[in-house]
Amino acid sequence: GASQAHRMAKQVVVDDVSFAYDYSKGNALDLVSLSVNRGATVALVGRSGAGKTTLAHMLMRFWDPESGRVTLNGHDLRDYRLTELRDEVLLVAQDTYLFSGTVRDNLRVARPEASDDDLIDALRLAGLEEFLGDKHGGLDKPVGERGVQLSGGQRQRIAIARAFLKDAPIIILDEATSHLDAVNERLVHEALERLKAGRTTIVIAHRLSTVRDADLIVVMHHGKVVETGTHTKLLAGRGLYASLVDAQLLATAGSA
Repeated sequence: GASQAHRMAKQVVVDDVSFAYDYSKGNALDLVSLSVNRGATVALVGRSGAGKTTLAHMLMRFWDPESGRVTLNGHDLRDYRLTELRDEVLLVAQDTYLFSGTVRDNLRVARPEASDDDLIDALRLAGLEEFLGDKHGGLDKPVGERGVQLSGGQRQRIAIARAFLKDAPIIILDEATSHLDAVNERLVHEALERLKAGRTTIVIAHRLSTVRDADLIVVMHHGKVVETGTHTKLLAGRGLYASLVDAQLLATAGSA
């Protein structure tokens, strides 16, 4: 349950990390240091190519640092087996992979031993009450090939329901700009707020609302951390963050 995640929320420290995909193009991350307190929400902000996605992926060990290290409660990520790490750090992406089958099948991938009651709890927490009435098929509702029977907002909330079932203490949230109507936007936002409570959350942020509410904003530029602080402090600093906000560039989705 959620209480378990509250107990387990971990501190993440990135310590002088550098990394390059291709040496001829320079470092994707250049001596990045960052400390994320237990239970805090940290927003990674910057133009496309600044290194946000690379940094987030490093926390999941898609890549390892070439120099420096990333630790979880003081333990180097490289000391974890990948299966153990997947129980600690979970990526909640917006383009959820759904397969043909029922809602139940698509939730169970997150926790195969979950009971139907567990699945129903997860649907409620994810704001998917609309699936729970009998007339909608409930857990037996077919989602269609790649989830075609569901709306974009429902697919996102299925991803969030899976995250509640996984119950990892650290969440990496890739907030790609998905085009949702206002109702779905609100439901997804509310579900994410419930998910973030008591967990350590690192957001690759595109929405000003998310960034404004973060405990810490980390502004990246060409693989370096150039500013950190709260929304108010960074606006007052009139640096890169303030200019990104002025230009409304936070909302430019980019692959990195």
